[in-house]
Amino acid sequence: MARSHSNDTSNVPKGKINRSGLSSALRLYKYIKPYRGQYFLGMFFLLGSSLASLAFPKLLGDLVNTGNSTTLGQSLNQTVILIAIILVVQATFAYFRIVLFVNVTEKSLAALRQASYRHLIKLPLQFFETRRVGELNSRISADVIQLQETMTSTLADFIRQIIVITGGIILLAVISIKLTAFMLITLPPTMIAARFFGRFIRKFSKEVQTKVADSNTIIEETLQGIQSVKAFTNEFLEISRYKKKTLEIADLGMTRGKYRGAFSSFIILGLFGAIAAMVWQGSRLLQAGEMAAGDLFSFVIYSVFVGGTISGLANVYTNIQKFIGATEDLFKIYDEVPEEIQEIKEIESKYKMNGSIQLKNLSFAYPSRSEQKVLNDINLEIRSNQMVALVGHSGAGKSTLASLLLMLHQPPGNSLFYDELDCHAYPLSSLRNQISLVPQDIFLFGGSIKENIGYGKPDASDQEILEAAQKANAIEFIDRFPEKFDTIVGERGTQLSGGQRQRIAIARAILNDPKILILDEATSSLDSESEQLVQEALEKLMQGRTSIVIAHRLSTVRQADEIVVLEHGKIVEKGNHEELMTLSNGQYKKLIELQYSS
Repeated sequence: MARSHSNDTSNVPKGKINRSGLSSALRLYKYIKPYRGQYFLGMFFLLGSSLASLAFPKLLGDLVNTGNSTTLGQSLNQTVILIAIILVVQATFAYFRIVLFVNVTEKSLAALRQASYRHLIKLPLQFFETRRVGELNSRISADVIQLQETMTSTLADFIRQIIVITGGIILLAVISIKLTAFMLITLPPTMIAARFFGRFIRKFSKEVQTKVADSNTIIEETLQGIQSVKAFTNEFLEISRYKKKTLEIADLGMTRGKYRGAFSSFIILGLFGAIAAMVWQGSRLLQAGEMAAGDLFSFVIYSVFVGGTISGLANVYTNIQKFIGATEDLFKIYDEVPEEIQEIKEIESKYKMNGSIQLKNLSFAYPSRSEQKVLNDINLEIRSNQMVALVGHSGAGKSTLASLLLMLHQPPGNSLFYDELDCHAYPLSSLRNQISLVPQDIFLFGGSIKENIGYGKPDASDQEILEAAQKANAIEFIDRFPEKFDTIVGERGTQLSGGQRQRIAIARAILNDPKILILDEATSSLDSESEQLVQEALEKLMQGRTSIVIAHRLSTVRQADEIVVLEHGKIVEKGNHEELMTLSNGQYKKLIELQYSS
């Protein structure tokens, strides 16, 4: 089964809270730095709202004490007014704290997303060949969402919890040191145990969800393959599989029910028992005249505050671990060396190509298989405006050679020259801008036909796009669509046929107006009618430029100025069609005979 990728932050790996992890997290500071004034102002409001929350239970206790005194009136009203002021201050501070933290977080993460995508898209092709798209997408989605949650709330919660715990215990000690000692022995350990017990039960809930998903997969697969199920009379096999999975779900559910029952009993006996014991101890102090009723009231509220906050620290600690894990995961991309690409406005005259190519003793092996040479000692000279065909069995090195010409992989120095200038001397973007590739498997973006053709020249006018479509024989089917050039092609161009996608790609290449054109199996998967239309478009495209044609269908390369036959990464024959056909035991002749005899 294929693994799906989502923005679920529960799958974000946890990082270790150590020097390395914190160092990785601190790399985020450069994105927060422009907004540090707002961030520290948010910290001020956080401090203020936390202190105000600590004052609230004390004032409630004072209110109870005032109510029990014989002189009510003004002092009672003053306490109520003070409570109202504290509530307004706390609410106001909480509002500004949240708004400031969210603003800083959103601006910082927008910059981080942009920087991550900018760096990612500049990485060389070999990086993407060893990574899954879902994994990379997760880096800029799930990981950044985890950072967003932490920067917006988790760090603030951690600071608030430290303030509440520290301040709460100090105020508890001020009220009654005896009762504080009793509370610390009973309530926090009970609440921490309750927290871990709850997490243990949630694990069972996740297992149940997984089993339910597995059972749904059985239903989905069975119904999709119902013809096979019936053809092999496996109805009872599938019924048995589904029955087994549903019984597993039931068993897990019942086990979870037992633990949930035990958890409820624990809460009633443990948590409420600890609170009851604390109130009992406080009542004894109240009887002994060592406490006032309002102080006991404040003490109970503070105790619940402190106990609940201590139990919540475990969740905050887990989120901080995920935060560090997400930063480590994300910044691994930044440790990869990007290509030196440049924004093309105008190509310098010394880097403008005439179209001649020289390969001198070119050997190449992929970095992941450095011991296995894909190309071995290739020597070839291609003149400007010449059409050269590369033929040979699959795996001979034809597509690898095409990728080296575009420098999608890096050829060794002094082995590939354009107009007798080493390819590495060219600015990479200037070199690629003058070469176009029309592959066999055309990728179209999910927008309109106009947008896909215009991708070859983003600033092209509507007239230029129209002319490119006409030259590519694409206007013939574009005009049949009600929306013409505004027709949406669908994801990867699925709304168009193979021949239509090829002609869109050719129009895109025509618009780019390259000096060197690489055609990689451009017509191999088309029917005869589509192939004829595409071939006509390609012939127009090849006029006035150097063309390198990779083809299995040898009928398409007969007119080439030179045919280069590759075998196991080496050039074994060179010449035009007539010359190569005169070789009695030639490899090209064997390929022709094999193709026409099949």
